[in-house]
Amino acid sequence: MTPDKSAPPEPRSLFEELAETGSGQTIETVRQDSHALRRTLIIAATTLGLLAVIYGVDVLRSAGAVPRGVTVQGMPVGGLSRSAAEQLLRNQFESQLSRPITVLAGDVSATLDPHRAGLTLDWPATLDRAGKQPLNPWTRLASLWRTREVGVVTTEDRTAVTAAVQALRGQTDHEPIEGTIRFDGTRPVAVEPRAGQRLDVPATTDLILSRWLGGGTVRAPVTTQPVRTTAEGIHTALHEVVEPAVAAPVRVTGEEGHDAMLAPEVIAAALRFAPDSRGGLTITADNPTVIAALTPQLEPTQHPAKNAQILIQGGAPVVLPSVDGRGIDWAATLLPLLDVLHHSGAQRALAASYVTLPPTLTTEQANALGVTTQISTFSTGGFATDSGENIRRVAEQVNGAIVRPKETFSLNGYTGPRNAATGYVDAGIIDHGRPSRGIGGGISQFATTLYNATYFAGMTDVEHKEHSYYISRYPAAREATVFEGAIDVKFRNDSATGILIQTAWTPTSVTVTLWGTKHVDVESITGPRTDYTEPTTEVIHGQPCSATPGARGFTTTDTRIIRDAVTHVELSRHTRTVKYDPIPHVICQP
Repeated sequence: MTPDKSAPPEPRSLFEELAETGSGQTIETVRQDSHALRRTLIIAATTLGLLAVIYGVDVLRSAGAVPRGVTVQGMPVGGLSRSAAEQLLRNQFESQLSRPITVLAGDVSATLDPHRAGLTLDWPATLDRAGKQPLNPWTRLASLWRTREVGVVTTEDRTAVTAAVQALRGQTDHEPIEGTIRFDGTRPVAVEPRAGQRLDVPATTDLILSRWLGGGTVRAPVTTQPVRTTAEGIHTALHEVVEPAVAAPVRVTGEEGHDAMLAPEVIAAALRFAPDSRGGLTITADNPTVIAALTPQLEPTQHPAKNAQILIQGGAPVVLPSVDGRGIDWAATLLPLLDVLHHSGAQRALAASYVTLPPTLTTEQANALGVTTQISTFSTGGFATDSGENIRRVAEQVNGAIVRPKETFSLNGYTGPRNAATGYVDAGIIDHGRPSRGIGGGISQFATTLYNATYFAGMTDVEHKEHSYYISRYPAAREATVFEGAIDVKFRNDSATGILIQTAWTPTSVTVTLWGTKHVDVESITGPRTDYTEPTTEVIHGQPCSATPGARGFTTTDTRIIRDAVTHVELSRHTRTVKYDPIPHVICQP
């Protein structure tokens, strides 16, 4: 059979090729190399497989743990479970990073608690920054010798921080304190000036938010309120002026051989201090304090002036002449006091300056008032004994009062407080329409008498008020009550001449007479009683009570007609309508 020349040649073995080429390698050598290569491949495959197993085991074991190489605040937490890492960080850094913050605001130091201010550490979020386990084998391998720092995550509530900073103002803020001098007895002590300050809350909040981690000190910005004094100025005033001022007493020489001593205690109490324009103090003396200390000592050298008096003698007014007084001109006397306080020894002395004290009503003025004749008089009676004591006392006070032209007289103002200290006693009064008792009861009887005397003298009625119910001993619609601080009797003298008020009291009556120059005649017309109202009955049990039979209330009028005393021409006519309440029928039962 003839061979096919187109078929490919049979493959030859390695041994045949090596033999044909004439290589120096023997078949045995080639066989050894082949076994070595096979072993290398097996080792490499085994190693790769082992590494793959190790990688897989490492991935499985580190699942859920913090990646290796991670540190927080330098503390290694890589490889730990999240819970273990979080607990480790809490134990290690919680107290360290949440320490109180010292806020240094101007000249004041305060402390802020981060936790109470809404500043907290978020450890879960911090560990979230570490990320998840990397799958890249080279990254995992490098983590065996490399570290990666993760910053701490914080939770910050700006509103809470602002509120906490605002609360610090009670400690950090203060008003400016001007420097001055105070006294410890008679020893002067400097009070150092201190500028005021206000904490800048927004700026301080920003600083705390940026620097609070780990505590420490925050220098908070403040706005200041300056003072006008300086420490140097205060101490200069202390040593050069105030210490010499209280070093010894000051003698004040008066007339008639009387002297007074101004003690260091009084000088200390009288000195006043105010900032000047140069950082120091302006020093003055309070004259009323000095005068109060010196007046009792120099009282024998002063004689008050005596006003002219108009007395009724032999049924006619007589002028008792006025007398000038003599007193100390305190303003002139104390003018050199501050200069004297700088001196020592015999130079610490003042001479009292005296002046004539004129009376407020001179003899000439009294004569010019025209008090020459009686122009009106009115009397009332029928009062109780205790009320009579108060009527006597008020009559004593008002007797001799002079009302000058265009002047207004006030009964309450003239007598002042009516109480036990001024000679008044407990007596019957009307309290809210019911009989009662009180100090000064019965004054309304004098008020009614005074009102009628001024009524018939033609005085201008400024203020008066009738009783709430009618009292039979008074003229209807022409009577008055008073109550201290609330109800008064006031009249104005609109004539060109003065008025003298004369009073006369007996155990059964009181009379008020006005003296002056008669200008008018006065007529009173009392109207009929109308619109009667019936009384109610009240039964009072177990308390102080004054029984009354009761009486009807009514309405009536009074018309005052004023005529010229010479021509008898009618000058004015005025009608007043008064409504009296019924007097309740009061029954007292135990």
